[in-house]
Amino acid sequence: MAAIKYVYFFGNKKAEGNAKMKDVLGGKGANLAEMTSLGVPVPPGFTISTDVCETFHKKGKTYPSGLKKEVADYLDKLEKLMGKKLGDPADPLLVSVRSGAAISMPGMMETILNLGLNDKAVLGLAEKTGNPRFAWDAYRRFIQMFGNVAKGMDGSVFEEILESTKAKKKVELDTDLNAEDLQNLVDRYKKAYKAHMKEEFPQNPMDQLWAAIDAVFQSWENPKAVKYRKLNDIKGIKGTAVNVQTMVFGNFGDDSGTGVCFSRDPSTGNNVFYGEYLMNAQGEDVVAGIRTPKKISALQKSNSEIYKQLVAIKDQLEKHYRDMQDMEFTIQQGKLFLLQTRTGKRTGPAALKCAVDMVKEKLITQEEALLRVTADQLDQLFHPMIDPKYRKSLKALAKGLNASPGAATGQIVFSADEAEAWAKDGKKVMLVRKETSPEDIGGMAVAKGILTSTGGMTSHAAVVARGMGTPCVAGCKDVKVSGKTVLVGEKKFKEGDWISIDGTTGEVFEGEVLLVNPKITGDLQTFLKWADQVRLASARKSVKEKGFRVRTNADQPLDAKVARNFGAEGIGLCRTEHMFFDEGKLEIFQEMIVAGNREARMKALKKLLPLQKKDFKGIFLAMEGLPVTIRLLDPPLHEFVPKTDQDIKELAKKVGVKPAVLKQISESLHELNPMLGHRGCRLGITYPEVYDMQVEAIMRAACEVAKQKKKVLPEIMIPLVGTWEELKMLRDNAERVIQDVFVSMKMKIDYKIGTMIEIPRAAITADKVAEHADFFSFGTNDLTQMTYGYSRDDVGSFVPEYLEKNILEHDPFQALDQEGVGLLVAMAVEKGRKVKADLKLGICGEHGGDPSSIEFCYRSGLNYVSCSPYRVPIARLAAAHAVLQNR
Repeated sequence: MAAIKYVYFFGNKKAEGNAKMKDVLGGKGANLAEMTSLGVPVPPGFTISTDVCETFHKKGKTYPSGLKKEVADYLDKLEKLMGKKLGDPADPLLVSVRSGAAISMPGMMETILNLGLNDKAVLGLAEKTGNPRFAWDAYRRFIQMFGNVAKGMDGSVFEEILESTKAKKKVELDTDLNAEDLQNLVDRYKKAYKAHMKEEFPQNPMDQLWAAIDAVFQSWENPKAVKYRKLNDIKGIKGTAVNVQTMVFGNFGDDSGTGVCFSRDPSTGNNVFYGEYLMNAQGEDVVAGIRTPKKISALQKSNSEIYKQLVAIKDQLEKHYRDMQDMEFTIQQGKLFLLQTRTGKRTGPAALKCAVDMVKEKLITQEEALLRVTADQLDQLFHPMIDPKYRKSLKALAKGLNASPGAATGQIVFSADEAEAWAKDGKKVMLVRKETSPEDIGGMAVAKGILTSTGGMTSHAAVVARGMGTPCVAGCKDVKVSGKTVLVGEKKFKEGDWISIDGTTGEVFEGEVLLVNPKITGDLQTFLKWADQVRLASARKSVKEKGFRVRTNADQPLDAKVARNFGAEGIGLCRTEHMFFDEGKLEIFQEMIVAGNREARMKALKKLLPLQKKDFKGIFLAMEGLPVTIRLLDPPLHEFVPKTDQDIKELAKKVGVKPAVLKQISESLHELNPMLGHRGCRLGITYPEVYDMQVEAIMRAACEVAKQKKKVLPEIMIPLVGTWEELKMLRDNAERVIQDVFVSMKMKIDYKIGTMIEIPRAAITADKVAEHADFFSFGTNDLTQMTYGYSRDDVGSFVPEYLEKNILEHDPFQALDQEGVGLLVAMAVEKGRKVKADLKLGICGEHGGDPSSIEFCYRSGLNYVSCSPYRVPIARLAAAHAVLQNR
């Protein structure tokens, strides 16, 4: 039996792996192997597979049998190729030890550079290179990274020593320190290491190597990595690989440097070479935001030959991978090396532009383009911007780098923990920091915007903010953070003060600004047209009607117009109760509720009829030619009556009853469990005149619109049905009212009567319910509530802990529970369609705008999903994704 292979070599234009082996080699290792085979200048090395990480964590941090020998053999192979040995006192081989999972997790796991240096090797390196300053700089960096990453020392210990050394020398930058300064720094670092670790700094390079490998594998389960995976819903991967790679040095001198670049602009998607670099620096200096880097275009002037090589490699890699690339490079004494390439993380606008442009460039197909843009990325295009009219009066306090587009306004907090705590209390927060680090991921996730005083376009803050779609202004020199205050330009702010940023321009503004949402134009219209073509052409055996449609939830004509402009193909839920809260209607509705007899109720309803008809008419006109599903009154009546003595007194005066009598009526409507009480169809049965008025208003409005030669498709939906008898009784009542309207209006129009499936019993007995329904609409908010036994208004008290402890994979009110609630939906679909093959099925709960729920709805055979107006474009894309993923 052949031994299991755990280590894979790359170097000298040959590799044992390739780009398709991400599950085994991680993204970084797979791409290092691929680039090596393509002839790209990559420093040689080897990758320890993700299988080792999986074993390491499953078996109590122990390694598979034979791994240490396999690593030793591959290290020997690397040493022979390079003609150097790890830790050699005369000419040492130095390596980097870096993480790399199958899915990119920038900054979440560990890296150690310059490994292999010790007290003797540093002297050999100084002698061999003729550059003592470089050698001591490399050693002090290694001690700092090793102490922090491999041994868990607080990085501030080393930072304080470095800052005090610079202060003593009266210099600002690390590069201003000479070889003697750095040698003294190394001595102080080693003393600090011994004081904290109670042992000397390790001199054996193999001890160093295995401590570093341990640290990288352990970092897979560190809090920031776990949180990142949770925030980005990364599941089902084995762990991280470990890449051991020959060091190349950007800190060799002024002819050396390091940088990060993208084959296209990751903020806008424009097809321009984009990136930053620093001369006489190592990679960590760029991403950590310690020094402000130069734009990549400056390299063309300072070293045109290297720039040409870099552009050629950028073009080669983008064409090979057929996607925008994020690359790390190092220049060592005038020679270029690529250390990494990966699919570049990008903003929503950039993802859209890259996808559309690459179709035009014939790099990818339209269907591939659709799959390149996630629903979350598309959602970013609808993030607010500063109202252009209001903006004219604004004066920026400061300007930094436009690191992640979109505008944000919020109250200032200075730490990630504060951001999370404040956001939990419902506050809008602006995270203001000197720079961010991976540990800040939780606070960054909840912040409306991020503002940093240092760092560049590829700093941690910029990269993470872009990935999250959070507006960010980075590297703003006029922002000076000090404790719990910040000076922005000449204006001082404290914690809790309001501040605003524009991540598109890099500007910072005082106070809270007015934000507006953008419109669909240009590339977005083209892209969504492709999405529509895919979803509308889809055919499923179980569904008679072709296509998978997207409707909206809208209660007012304005909402309906907005949704239609966003591409909605009808209304899946119009909640009539929301109309009653309008001024002038609530008092009449309250009059009806407190009426002492049917005659008084009818009097109030007669006043409401023309007002309801006007509302429905406006919606029918806004959605001309498209179906409109109107839900009859659903909430319990107690929600509409006054609660305070003052409000009771005012209403009593209007309706002509004594306040004491009105208070008694109001109290009589109170229920112990109103969500399961006298509401929905139960109101329609006990007070049939209410539903009769609404049905009459709907049909009169529809007939009036039809008389204007406009197509109208009313769908009347009866809520909260639990038995077929309820639906039959209410349908019979509705049909009687409809026929009376037709006689009165001297015309007929097509209509449908259906029900919401939101009670588990209705789903279980859907075959019987379907006999009396033209359509089902799944009200998954209540269906989830009743299936789980969770009050959706109270889940905040325990669901976060359930998610933290992995009792729940997702909040079931955000993403449809496909095992439990989904089983009821699937059952209702199957039973309903057995009775009526052409039964129209949709979903109108909040899940109608959630991508994973939309995919489930498509698989389950629903005709449409319905969501809020601003989620319609996202649902259109998610519906196309569902079709493509289920072919």
